[in-house]
Amino acid sequence: MARINLLPWREELRKQNQQQFFVFLGLAVILAGAAMVGVHVFVNDAMEFQQQRNAYLEKEIRKLDVQIKEIKALETTRRRLEARIKIIQELQGSRPEFVHLFDELVRTLPEGVYLTKMVQKGAGITLNGVAQSNARVSTHMWNLDKCGWLADPDLRVIQTKKAGDGRESIFTLHVVQVNKKDRVAGNQQ
Repeated sequence: MARINLLPWREELRKQNQQQFFVFLGLAVILAGAAMVGVHVFVNDAMEFQQQRNAYLEKEIRKLDVQIKEIKALETTRRRLEARIKIIQELQGSRPEFVHLFDELVRTLPEGVYLTKMVQKGAGITLNGVAQSNARVSTHMWNLDKCGWLADPDLRVIQTKKAGDGRESIFTLHVVQVNKKDRVAGNQQ
Protein backbone atom coordinates (compact mmCIF):
# COMPACT_ATOMS: atom_id res chain seq x y z
CA MET A 1 0.00 0.00 0.00
CA ALA A 2 1.11 3.38 -0.80
CA ARG A 3 1.56 5.65 2.02
CA ILE A 4 -0.11 8.94 1.80
CA ASN A 5 0.61 11.50 4.38
CA LEU A 6 -2.42 13.49 5.00
CA LEU A 7 -0.85 15.69 7.62
CA PRO A 8 -0.42 19.28 6.78
CA TRP A 9 3.31 18.99 6.25
CA ARG A 10 3.62 22.33 4.58
CA GLU A 11 2.21 24.02 7.61
CA GLU A 12 4.60 22.16 9.87
CA LEU A 13 7.48 23.13 7.61
CA ARG A 14 6.37 26.75 7.81
CA LYS A 15 6.14 26.58 11.61
CA GLN A 16 9.55 24.98 11.77
CA ASN A 17 10.99 27.67 9.46
CA GLN A 18 9.31 30.36 11.56
CA GLN A 19 10.76 28.92 14.75
CA GLN A 20 14.19 28.81 13.17
CA PHE A 21 13.76 32.38 11.99
CA PHE A 22 12.77 33.58 15.48
CA VAL A 23 15.66 31.66 17.05
CA PHE A 24 18.12 33.23 14.61
CA LEU A 25 16.44 36.59 15.08
CA GLY A 26 16.75 36.24 18.87
CA LEU A 27 20.40 35.25 18.51
CA ALA A 28 21.01 38.22 16.22
CA VAL A 29 19.33 40.56 18.72
CA ILE A 30 21.37 39.09 21.58
CA LEU A 31 24.58 39.38 19.54
CA ALA A 32 23.72 42.97 18.51
CA GLY A 33 22.93 43.82 22.14
CA ALA A 34 26.17 42.23 23.30
CA ALA A 35 28.08 44.13 20.59
CA MET A 36 26.44 47.39 21.65
CA VAL A 37 27.25 46.74 25.30
CA GLY A 38 30.83 45.86 24.31
CA VAL A 39 31.19 49.04 22.24
CA HIS A 40 29.63 51.08 25.04
CA VAL A 41 32.03 49.63 27.62
CA PHE A 42 34.99 50.13 25.28
CA VAL A 43 34.06 53.76 24.58
CA ASN A 44 33.46 54.47 28.29
CA ASP A 45 36.83 52.92 29.17
CA ALA A 46 38.54 54.96 26.44
CA MET A 47 36.87 58.16 27.67
CA GLU A 48 37.78 57.41 31.29
CA PHE A 49 41.38 56.68 30.26
CA GLN A 50 41.54 59.96 28.30
CA GLN A 51 40.07 61.89 31.24
CA GLN A 52 42.73 60.38 33.51
CA ARG A 53 45.42 61.41 31.02
CA ASN A 54 43.95 64.92 30.80
CA ALA A 55 43.85 65.22 34.62
CA TYR A 56 47.48 64.04 34.80
CA LEU A 57 48.53 66.55 32.12
CA GLU A 58 46.68 69.39 33.87
CA LYS A 59 48.41 68.49 37.14
CA GLU A 60 51.82 68.48 35.42
CA ILE A 61 51.02 71.78 33.66
CA ARG A 62 50.22 73.36 37.04
CA LYS A 63 53.57 72.10 38.37
CA LEU A 64 55.34 73.55 35.33
CA ASP A 65 53.54 76.87 35.75
CA VAL A 66 54.84 77.07 39.32
CA GLN A 67 58.34 76.21 38.10
CA ILE A 68 58.11 78.85 35.35
CA LYS A 69 57.17 81.48 37.95
CA GLU A 70 60.13 80.40 40.08
CA ILE A 71 62.43 80.55 37.07
CA LYS A 72 61.22 84.06 36.19
CA ALA A 73 61.79 85.16 39.79
CA LEU A 74 65.27 83.63 39.69
CA GLU A 75 66.03 85.36 36.39
CA THR A 76 64.95 88.69 37.84
CA THR A 77 67.14 88.08 40.88
CA ARG A 78 70.02 87.06 38.60
CA ARG A 79 69.70 90.26 36.55
CA ARG A 80 69.68 92.35 39.72
CA LEU A 81 72.73 90.54 41.04
CA GLU A 82 74.55 90.93 37.73
CA ALA A 83 73.81 94.67 37.79
CA ARG A 84 75.14 94.91 41.34
CA ILE A 85 78.23 92.90 40.44
CA LYS A 86 78.84 95.17 37.45
CA ILE A 87 78.54 98.28 39.63
CA ILE A 88 80.87 96.79 42.23
CA GLN A 89 83.39 95.84 39.55
CA GLU A 90 83.23 99.35 38.10
CA LEU A 91 83.75 100.82 41.55
CA GLN A 92 86.65 98.45 42.22
CA GLY A 93 88.16 99.34 38.85
CA SER A 94 87.73 103.07 39.41
CA ARG A 95 89.06 103.08 42.97
CA PRO A 96 92.59 104.03 41.90
CA GLU A 97 91.10 106.76 39.69
CA PHE A 98 89.80 108.63 42.75
CA VAL A 99 93.28 108.67 44.23
CA HIS A 100 94.74 109.92 40.94
CA LEU A 101 91.94 112.48 40.63
CA PHE A 102 92.66 114.00 44.04
CA ASP A 103 96.40 113.81 43.40
CA GLU A 104 95.96 115.68 40.09
CA LEU A 105 93.72 118.28 41.71
CA VAL A 106 96.44 118.98 44.28
CA ARG A 107 99.17 119.10 41.62
CA THR A 108 97.24 121.52 39.43
CA LEU A 109 96.56 124.02 42.21
CA PRO A 110 98.95 126.95 41.94
CA GLU A 111 100.04 128.81 45.03
CA GLY A 112 97.35 131.18 46.25
CA VAL A 113 94.39 129.05 45.07
CA TYR A 114 92.26 127.09 47.54
CA LEU A 115 89.35 124.76 46.82
CA THR A 116 86.35 125.05 49.13
CA LYS A 117 83.97 122.55 47.56
CA MET A 118 84.04 119.75 45.01
CA VAL A 119 80.93 118.05 43.56
CA GLN A 120 81.12 115.18 41.07
CA LYS A 121 78.16 114.07 38.95
CA GLY A 122 79.16 111.34 36.54
CA ALA A 123 82.27 112.51 34.72
CA GLY A 124 81.58 116.20 35.43
CA ILE A 125 83.25 117.86 38.41
CA THR A 126 82.32 121.28 39.76
CA LEU A 127 85.04 123.00 41.76
CA ASN A 128 84.37 126.00 44.03
CA GLY A 129 87.34 127.88 45.39
CA VAL A 130 89.08 131.08 46.37
CA ALA A 131 92.11 132.59 44.63
CA GLN A 132 94.30 135.61 45.39
CA SER A 133 93.82 136.89 41.83
CA ASN A 134 92.12 136.13 38.51
CA ALA A 135 95.52 135.26 37.03
CA ARG A 136 95.89 132.42 39.52
CA VAL A 137 92.45 131.05 38.49
CA SER A 138 93.64 131.25 34.88
CA THR A 139 96.84 129.35 35.79
CA HIS A 140 94.76 126.72 37.57
CA MET A 141 92.57 126.28 34.46
CA TRP A 142 95.66 125.99 32.26
CA ASN A 143 97.14 123.33 34.61
CA LEU A 144 93.84 121.40 34.57
CA ASP A 145 93.81 121.42 30.78
CA LYS A 146 97.36 120.04 30.64
CA CYS A 147 96.89 117.18 33.12
CA GLY A 148 95.86 113.78 31.77
CA TRP A 149 93.07 113.12 34.25
CA LEU A 150 90.93 116.22 33.72
CA ALA A 151 89.86 118.08 30.59
CA ASP A 152 87.75 120.95 29.28
CA PRO A 153 87.96 123.40 32.17
CA ASP A 154 85.06 125.84 32.00
CA LEU A 155 84.91 128.87 34.28
CA ARG A 156 81.28 129.32 35.28
CA VAL A 157 81.43 132.13 37.86
CA ILE A 158 84.16 134.43 39.13
CA GLN A 159 83.57 137.21 41.65
CA THR A 160 86.13 139.54 43.10
CA LYS A 161 85.65 140.65 46.72
CA LYS A 162 87.65 142.63 49.17
CA ALA A 163 89.29 140.54 51.80
CA GLY A 164 91.32 142.18 54.53
CA ASP A 165 94.16 144.17 52.92
CA GLY A 166 93.65 142.85 49.41
CA ARG A 167 91.18 141.23 47.10
CA GLU A 168 90.23 137.64 46.49
CA SER A 169 88.45 135.92 43.60
CA ILE A 170 85.71 133.41 44.39
CA PHE A 171 85.21 131.08 41.46
CA THR A 172 83.17 128.13 40.22
CA LEU A 173 84.87 125.95 37.67
CA HIS A 174 83.61 122.89 35.82
CA VAL A 175 85.92 120.16 34.48
CA VAL A 176 85.39 116.72 32.99
CA GLN A 177 87.14 113.64 34.32
CA VAL A 178 88.80 111.81 31.45
CA ASN A 179 87.99 108.13 31.41
CA LYS A 180 90.65 105.43 31.21
CA LYS A 181 90.14 104.69 27.49
CA ASP A 182 90.55 108.35 26.50
CA ARG A 183 93.74 108.67 28.57
CA VAL A 184 95.22 105.55 26.94
CA ALA A 185 94.28 106.82 23.45
CA GLY A 186 95.73 110.26 24.25
CA ASN A 187 99.01 108.73 25.49
CA GLN A 188 99.37 106.63 22.32
CA GLN A 189 99.12 109.65 19.98
